Amino acid sequence: MVSPARMCLVCKGSRRLCGLSICPVMSRFSLKSKIGPSLKESFFGQTTSVFIGHYNYPNVFVGPLAPLTSENISVIDDPSKWFGTSYSSLVEMRSSLLRSKEVSSVYSRARTIYDMQEIAMASRPPDVEMRFKGKPVYRVSFSDVTQPMGPTAKLLSFSLGQNVRVPARVEKVVSDDLKARDASFQLYLAGQDVYKISTILSSGALGVRENRKLVPTRWSITASQTTIADMLIGDVKKLRSVNDFTVFSSAYLDNHFVVLLMPGNWEFENFEAWAPGTPWSMNAKRTEVLGEYEPHGGRTSYAELQGGGFYASRLGVAEGLLKMRRQARVVVFREVHEGYVVPLGVWQVLENVRNAFRQRAEKFDTKEGALRHVDSLLRLPISDYVRQSVLLKQKRLEEFMK
Repeated sequence: MVSPARMCLVCKGSRRLCGLSICPVMSRFSLKSKIGPSLKESFFGQTTSVFIGHYNYPNVFVGPLAPLTSENISVIDDPSKWFGTSYSSLVEMRSSLLRSKEVSSVYSRARTIYDMQEIAMASRPPDVEMRFKGKPVYRVSFSDVTQPMGPTAKLLSFSLGQNVRVPARVEKVVSDDLKARDASFQLYLAGQDVYKISTILSSGALGVRENRKLVPTRWSITASQTTIADMLIGDVKKLRSVNDFTVFSSAYLDNHFVVLLMPGNWEFENFEAWAPGTPWSMNAKRTEVLGEYEPHGGRTSYAELQGGGFYASRLGVAEGLLKMRRQARVVVFREVHEGYVVPLGVWQVLENVRNAFRQRAEKFDTKEGALRHVDSLLRLPISDYVRQSVLLKQKRLEEFMK
């Protein structure tokens, strides 16, 4: 029996010990031979987004992202359309995305920064011409927050090859002198998904005009998800409570989610249980459980134990409750199993929670009944979570009256 922590080492991509039909670790290397010939000192084609780094802030790497293949261009930067896509397909798709980069101050007002803002706001990928300081280097990067990216190239110059089409509603919000959080929510109300909003925020196009600046992509993802969830939760708190103990669930990319709604006013608790052998628990001997809690009045500190995953889950719950027209005390259980061998970013947390709320709910009259059902859906015993939980230990009068 191979231990999870040693699974990839023993398998080496050939024995499928994780159960996946195609090894996601190896798929990114096989792609190198496919796109290698297209790596040249210049590029002309479509650009789908921009990326702002965070190292050495406030002087960071910035630049457009460009697909090196003609496949999946319409979805390559739209995680809202990825749910259900296979692990290896996601790794291959994102590994074909070229990241160009040059050093820029986040306060820069250079022409290239305004061009990147145009790219970020565009309704469809515009053409771009880029010249590099050398051939792109094939190095695939992975992150706990951002989506994977492929080869990188130091940018010498770039120019947009056509007029960029920006939706009128987006242009209006960006032209208004609004604080970044207010502008972000206005974009959300205008029908822009949070992923697009985080890109626009990252490009420095939002905020009071004289204070606008580039925002590193990993920061903008969490910032936009937090801002939008804050606004939605304000509305959720005005709604009637759920009457039953309600359970939703979703599983994708070997991430297993169970969402428990309990009667009462808004409170939120999020658990992450990482099995040995997953990207951030390779040396663990047993599953590690991390919990974060938000009271009705909100948190006063960042969710350090979970980071972006907490805020992605929280947004998905806020959206789900608002669609139900109810508020609740909420506990989300996320179990990350051994098959999650390559990190893909927090988008899959949000999309798993969104998907959970699309599924048929199981309803129970008592907390005990709901917890028994939750226990049947999880790998770890529910008692492991109860020991750490704030919400599950609460005793409420109405529960004794059921």
